[in-house]
Amino acid sequence: MNHSPDPSPDLQPNSAPSPHRNLCTDCGISRSSEPKRCASACQFISPQYAALESRVHGRARDPNRADELHFGPFLHMHRASLKKPSPGAQWSGITTRIAEVLLASKVIDAVLTMEADPNDRWRPSPVLIDQPEDMAKARGMRMGYAPLLSLLEPAQQKGYKRLAVIGIPCQVYALRALEKTLGFEKIYVIGTPCSDNTSTENFHQFLNLITPNPKAVTYLEFKANYHVELRYQNGSRQEIPFLQLPLADLPKDFFPLTCRTCVDYTNVLADITVGYMGGEGEQWVITRNQTGEQLLSLLGDEVELKKTGSAGKRHSAVLGFKKNVELAAGGLPLRKMPQWLRPIVSWIMPRLGPRGLEFARTRVEMKAIESIIHLRREQPARMKHMLPEHIWALAKAYDLKPQADEVQVSGARAAL
Repeated sequence: MNHSPDPSPDLQPNSAPSPHRNLCTDCGISRSSEPKRCASACQFISPQYAALESRVHGRARDPNRADELHFGPFLHMHRASLKKPSPGAQWSGITTRIAEVLLASKVIDAVLTMEADPNDRWRPSPVLIDQPEDMAKARGMRMGYAPLLSLLEPAQQKGYKRLAVIGIPCQVYALRALEKTLGFEKIYVIGTPCSDNTSTENFHQFLNLITPNPKAVTYLEFKANYHVELRYQNGSRQEIPFLQLPLADLPKDFFPLTCRTCVDYTNVLADITVGYMGGEGEQWVITRNQTGEQLLSLLGDEVELKKTGSAGKRHSAVLGFKKNVELAAGGLPLRKMPQWLRPIVSWIMPRLGPRGLEFARTRVEMKAIESIIHLRREQPARMKHMLPEHIWALAKAYDLKPQADEVQVSGARAAL
C-alpha cells in the first residue's frame, strides 16, 4: 500500500540535542518515548552478538568456516555492480535500488534511511520514504551521526507494517535488539559497513585540509586501492593516497571512542551487507540469510555478480597498525615514515598490499586490535562487557590476549 506524505511535526525526527549517553552514536533510541531501552539495545553497553546472530540468521558465526570469524554468518559473497549505475549513487547504487524495487513491488510500505540535510549535503538526515522515485534522494554518502531509529515510532504511527531499514552497524544492532518488541510484520535490513564515523563538523574540517576547494566537492570515498577519491562540481576527480592524508593535523578525538571501539565493521546483523571493502573496485555484497538472498534476487539481471578475489598478505600491515595505535596514546594512529618514502609506498600498496577479501580481513583485524587497545587505555572496566569472543580470537595472532578481568568468566569466553 502507498501512503501520502504526512507533514505533521509529530512525525518528524526529534532534532533536539541527544540525551547524554556515555559511548553513544545517537542511533535514535535515546530520542524515543522509551529512552531507557538503550540499556538493552546498545552495542556499547553489553552486546550479545552470538545470541542475535543465532536469532537473525539461524546460527552464530562459525570460526571453522572460511571468513565467518572475520565477517560473521553468511551464505554467499560477491563482487557486484549494477549494469546501469544509478546517477548520484556512491558506487553503482545497489543499496538504494533494492529498496526502490521493494517499494515499487509493494513488498514494503516504507524505507527508513538517510537523505542529505537541506542545508548541508554531507549531513545525514533520517527519513521515511514510501514512494519508489524518492529513493533517489537517499543516494550518496553522508558523514556524521543521525538518529535513524527515532523514526521507528513515527513509522508505527503512520500505520506502516512492513519496513526496510538501511543502516550502519550501531543502528542495526539496536534495531535487531528491539525488533521483537516493535510490532512490525516484517523488517528487511540492508546494512552498509562502517569503520569510523565522526561529526559532520569534523568532516568539514577534514575536507578543508585535503582540498583547497572543499565546497566544490560532491563525492568522497575511501577506496580499497588505498586512496581517497574526490569528485568536484566541474566533473574533475582527484585521488589522494592514504599515506598522504594529513591525519597529524586532526584533533586526537576526531574519531570518538565509540567508533574506535566498534566491533562490528561488516554489519553482521543485516540481512544483506553492501559495501566496498572486498569488492576490488566494485561493491562487495554479503547475503547472510535467505532474506538477504531474496533481496539480492530482486535485482535480477540488473546486477552483475562476480566471484570475490583475494591477494597479498595482511599480517605485517596489521602488526604495523597495532604498533602505531599503541604509540598514538589515544589519538589517531601515528605514521613514522619519512615524507620522501610515502609516495613510493603509496605506489606499492595497491599492487602488493592486501587486496580483495584480504584487504577486508586486514581492516577487520585492525578494528579488533584498535578496540582492545583503546578500551584498555580509556575504559578498562567495560572490556568484559563490550568485547565479544570473536574479537579476542582475531587479535590472538598479534599477541593480544585478555587479562583475567577483561572477560566474563563463563562459557567459552572463560577458556580464552
